[in-house]
Amino acid sequence: MKRFSYRRQSRSIPKFLFSLCAFLLILLSFMQGISSLSDSTVRRQKESLEDAIMHDITYCYTIEGTYPESLEYLKENYGLTYDEDLFFVDYQVAGSNILPDVTIIERRTDKKR
Repeated sequence: MKRFSYRRQSRSIPKFLFSLCAFLLILLSFMQGISSLSDSTVRRQKESLEDAIMHDITYCYTIEGTYPESLEYLKENYGLTYDEDLFFVDYQVAGSNILPDVTIIERRTDKKR
């Protein structure tokens, strides 16, 4: 009577390894998608900051007749705000009637990558 005899499961380890590999592949794909989404968000933030700075510069020129002398002037008088930990803005003035040269550089932090 073999009714209560136990069979040895010889295939349990390969099934476990297959499940583990499938889980790791799904997890890796998910992490890659999050990273890609994060990169595109930062890129859109940079584009938005460029647009906001150029808008404030031209608005200042329209109202006051001169371009702003510094980025601080835009922050104080025109409400420009941005994440200074994420972006570095280089603002070079050539003259009161010449459009300033604005360069925006993304700062890389160890927390992010």
